[in-house]
Amino acid sequence: MCCHCMSRREFMELAVASSAGVAAGLAMGENAAGYQKWSWDPEKPLYTVSRTLRVLPVLMYRVPQKREMTSYKSWGGVQSHEAAEEESARIDRELREIADSVQFPMEVLPVVRVTSPEEAARIDHTQADVTVVYPATGSGQTLRACVPDRGAVIFARHKSGPVYYWYEALSVRYLARDGESPDGDRRVSVRDVVIDSLDELRWRLQALNGVNNLLKCRVATLGGFQGKYAPEAPEVARQKWGMEIINLGYDEFEKRLKSAFSDASLMREADRWTEQFLSLPGTALETDRSYVVNAFVLYVLFKQFMEESGASVFSIMDCMSAIMPMSRTTACLTLGLLNDEGLIAFCESDFVVIPAGILLRHIAGVPVFMHNSTFPHDGGVVTCAHCACPRRLDGRNYAPARILTHYESDFGAAPKVEIPQGQTVTFINPEYATGRWLGMLGVVKDNPFYEICRSQQDVQIQGPWERLLNEVRDSHWMMAYGDHLRTVGYAASKIGVQWDPVV
Repeated sequence: MCCHCMSRREFMELAVASSAGVAAGLAMGENAAGYQKWSWDPEKPLYTVSRTLRVLPVLMYRVPQKREMTSYKSWGGVQSHEAAEEESARIDRELREIADSVQFPMEVLPVVRVTSPEEAARIDHTQADVTVVYPATGSGQTLRACVPDRGAVIFARHKSGPVYYWYEALSVRYLARDGESPDGDRRVSVRDVVIDSLDELRWRLQALNGVNNLLKCRVATLGGFQGKYAPEAPEVARQKWGMEIINLGYDEFEKRLKSAFSDASLMREADRWTEQFLSLPGTALETDRSYVVNAFVLYVLFKQFMEESGASVFSIMDCMSAIMPMSRTTACLTLGLLNDEGLIAFCESDFVVIPAGILLRHIAGVPVFMHNSTFPHDGGVVTCAHCACPRRLDGRNYAPARILTHYESDFGAAPKVEIPQGQTVTFINPEYATGRWLGMLGVVKDNPFYEICRSQQDVQIQGPWERLLNEVRDSHWMMAYGDHLRTVGYAASKIGVQWDPVV
């Protein structure tokens, strides 16, 4: 997949420059060149605005003193400082290979070597987001001292290098069992242990990257925010995950819109982008072209607000009413454009599901689709439908789409995106704001054209689908291409979410 990882620092630098340029353009009627730095371009690869995941490797070992005619050493191939130096180089090399292979920015810090609990207690874990402990040899007291309060991943060797003593000695004396909360002397769980496999380590780091980007995430909202059937959801997001919500009222936004519509150079650019968009293969226009042009004006203003807020996530409230008369279009197509570029954008400002969408986006590495759910039936068929849907759901290609009106209003521009039949998808279905999330796998069976929201797929739920009968709640779900249940489940355990996979 072609995916550029833009750090939050890069994004903020872009935000300052772009916001200044846009503000000047809207105020003074700059010529079209003023919009070049942030214009819509379908050829640009998908990018992801992501924090850099800082990984601290800790190698734990002990140098035994030989004693005659008695046992003086434990299992393990790291029994000297020289062996520890070789192992440190191996660890650094492997982590850098992982950093080169993942779709998010990852910094590998120098390997810290410790031989005693006292040395372990002096580790500065605040410099990192994730600690990976490599317990080659050494005591249980040293192992516990290596693990920070936030927990760690433990990597032990069987065949991938010098065998580790803790390949044998790890036990539930040191590890929390499934269903137990890691705390006290057991700050890691059995699910935090990896033996040999760099792939197993890689997907755990992918999960922790999702966590790192959800916690204290900044979300720009237009017109307010809510939780569908759970009004406490925004406050839960703030308190539980430290999310920051920055809101712009419609009174202020309407002033920006009027200025934008009076800017001839911006309108020419929006018209040019519309021509490019409609020229994409598989694109059929079945609504008034002016609605698409105006959707690109919204694209400019939504990005301006995101950038000046320093937010990589956007959501809009009252998108089926307040935005229409002032923008002379709907927000549906615009939200898809933002997601296709690499940002995260949702309608309805529903903080029941927005945290799940942010986490899934960073884990999957591709745009996600927020949609309504339906009653499961006929062997587990559900219809997934909304009028705002990305087209680059695989992170590369624009799926075929008919550009229609928004269904409920018969107005504006909304894409009916066609997802390939047979595509495997992952769903997250949060249970209101309770902190319990269901996870499901599905296979796309059809792209019908019912009298419902425009982008719609009939999907066959895999596994014991009848469990969903007791979970129907007219809620929003999040969907992403691929199978991410294991990774999301691991991430959920780190953010206080009860993960319930339907498998």
